[in-house]
Amino acid sequence: MRRKPEDYTERELVEGCVNNDRWLQEALYRRFFPAMLRMCRRYTDQDEEAMEIINTGFLRVFQKIHLYHFSGSLEGWIRRLVFHSIADYYRQRDRKLHFLDLEDRDAPVPEGVLSRLYCEDLLQLVERLPDATQEVFWLFAVEGLSHQEIAGRLSISEGTSKWHLSNARQKLKALMVQTDYPNHYAK
Repeated sequence: MRRKPEDYTERELVEGCVNNDRWLQEALYRRFFPAMLRMCRRYTDQDEEAMEIINTGFLRVFQKIHLYHFSGSLEGWIRRLVFHSIADYYRQRDRKLHFLDLEDRDAPVPEGVLSRLYCEDLLQLVERLPDATQEVFWLFAVEGLSHQEIAGRLSISEGTSKWHLSNARQKLKALMVQTDYPNHYAK
């Protein structure tokens, strides 16, 4: 008798997927599908779009699972690949995502900078943040966790989480202004 998806360890799931075990691929999909659907729902309320994005994301997961080396969260790694699928989906449809909420109290970014940025560019900017700041920003802005949830997950205080988020926003604004994005992004 087969075990339920939640009864497998992450190592068993990953090793099974690397070995192309269809049962363990399905178990991995079933375990992480609900969280990935919640993330996709932040960008679309269309069932067909969400399923296309998720399935493309999981295809990437299965194609790249051999690259996962158990450093960091498996869910976070999967989330990042599915998020790249979200970015690709909207880029292919020539839509721009405006998911980066920069607080009003921060200094304004010159007009036109955000309109030239696509998700891929924003992800590259986020990857330039210090590790702890990047992780808090990712958990808050992409995964939608509260500061309380982030504090619990990372074993930090809520105040530290808020500081990292504020720091990330400031650094991202500065990077947006400093980075010379080509004008072909603007239409």
